[in-house]
Amino acid sequence: MPDTPAPVSLPTPSTARPVPGQLTFAAPRRGKPPQHLADLDPAERRSAVEALGMPGFRATQLSTHYFERLVGSADEMTDLPKAIRDELVSGMLPRLITPVRTLEADRGATIKSVWRLHDGALVESVLMCYPKRVTICISSQAGCGMNCPFCATGQGGLTRNVSTAEIVEQVVHSARLLRSGQLSGGPEDSPLRVSNVVFMGMGEALANYRAAIGAIRRMTDPSPDGLGMSARGITMSTVGLVPAIDRLAKEGVPVTLALSLHAPDDDLRDELVPINTRWKVDEAIDAAHRYFEATGRRVSIEYALIRDMNDQAWRAELLGKKLNRRGRGWVHVNPIPLNPTPGSKWTASDPKVEHEFVRRLRGLGIPTTIRDTRGSDIDGACGQLAAATA
Repeated sequence: MPDTPAPVSLPTPSTARPVPGQLTFAAPRRGKPPQHLADLDPAERRSAVEALGMPGFRATQLSTHYFERLVGSADEMTDLPKAIRDELVSGMLPRLITPVRTLEADRGATIKSVWRLHDGALVESVLMCYPKRVTICISSQAGCGMNCPFCATGQGGLTRNVSTAEIVEQVVHSARLLRSGQLSGGPEDSPLRVSNVVFMGMGEALANYRAAIGAIRRMTDPSPDGLGMSARGITMSTVGLVPAIDRLAKEGVPVTLALSLHAPDDDLRDELVPINTRWKVDEAIDAAHRYFEATGRRVSIEYALIRDMNDQAWRAELLGKKLNRRGRGWVHVNPIPLNPTPGSKWTASDPKVEHEFVRRLRGLGIPTTIRDTRGSDIDGACGQLAAATA
């Protein structure tokens, strides 16, 4: 475990629209979620079980059921004495998320879910099966306060941060769904395992730093203390909270960093990603490069291609030159065809423009792959389904 870094002062988003040129954020507060096994490290779990008047080794039994066997019902935990089973499970594994709505696409290979949290807040997750992997896109906040105008979540504002366990629960529920055999299109060699997790759902994960890092540790802790996932299968997306990127680089957990850039010039990025008025394009790219130097993990640059807004060939060349200025081999660009929200002026680039944008980047030696999009027919863009449900 690395030394604990000094706390980073970050902007806390809000539901209010910012005054031009000013970023003042204050997160709304709601009821704190009940403490859950996944909020705690192994020593803390043991203490929590003992506080219930039970022997500490029961914490290991519960962890095995939850993280390894993916069991959620007390009735299935037959190695626990019946007299204490219900009390132990209700005390350590309270229900945190409840499915509200589930939609399928891609012949059952994509499932988008809306979850209601204990206080009524809504979050989304998307489970996607591919031939060689299973990926879940999870939410780190209920809503988002970053105010990006082309994003449905950003336009809805921030309801609250979610807890470590509320993040982990999205992964565990999806793993249970896989194990039940209800999902098609998964990898033949490992049909029951979530192999990849991306923090690309609702919220800015690095603005909920403590909970997000706690969730990553629960995912990567060896079984039965955690899900036993590889850190290399986890991607942390951010709009560019520079101090938090530097803090993440010191955690000793080599997740992939994805910088949601969307524009290579400050004039446009100030409009598309309002946090850019605090940390400019070059500052965000420099932080991403420092992350690569500290971890050895190649960084992804996420770039939503928006018609007649940020998809010009000259912007592709400017982006490529800025990335090459920091060196070669440290970065990969993912252009993303924008999944438009209903009634929005923002829409996807023309395919010919998209291909030219990619060609210009590759011509500068930048590895570039157009991101596969899923679920456009089921309100696939971040925040759409939760907004429709609400």
